[in-house]
Amino acid sequence: MGQLVPNRRTILVALAITIAAIAILLLMNRPPICECGYVKLWHGQINDAGNSQHISDWYTPSHIIHGMIFYALGWWLFARRGIGGVNAVRWGLPLAVLLEAAWEVLENTEMVINRFRSVTANFGYSGDSVLNSAADIGWMAFGFWLALRLPVRVTVALAIIGELVAGYVVRDGLTLNVIMLLFPIDAIAEWQAAGGVE
Repeated sequence: MGQLVPNRRTILVALAITIAAIAILLLMNRPPICECGYVKLWHGQINDAGNSQHISDWYTPSHIIHGMIFYALGWWLFARRGIGGVNAVRWGLPLAVLLEAAWEVLENTEMVINRFRSVTANFGYSGDSVLNSAADIGWMAFGFWLALRLPVRVTVALAIIGELVAGYVVRDGLTLNVIMLLFPIDAIAEWQAAGGVE
């Protein structure tokens, strides 16, 4: 069994899930692109109106790491445990896309947007544009692909480097975001407020 190699059918299912998430976000009245009226490949400010509105930003490494984590989850569910045989192994990518798409929808609810504003470094967060959410799903799939192709130690090293660079530059990242969303710590909030890209 080994790797979670998708086939044409599972890739099409993953694309269908992505399209459904985009449709849901549009129905939620999320802006299709940045309300500034243009699209950037990279936006490096985390506390202005362009944050989470473009194709990539300082939270892109977090979404790539999501893909690496979801690959590990799929491997544990399907390949390692042998659930469903070789055909089930191919469903790791659609499972990953489903998890990421569900997060993108949940992340853009008023409840989660307000939570981000109140306890994380993203005090100016106003939710994602649909373009940004779609790109985040794509970045997650890229992380999944990296985990599929690279040795485990290289994947883990890349994830750690992504977290360290984002932590150093903007004092945030996947680990800090999860901690602050679930169990806010005043000392971390004070450290984040004292620096980073503004």
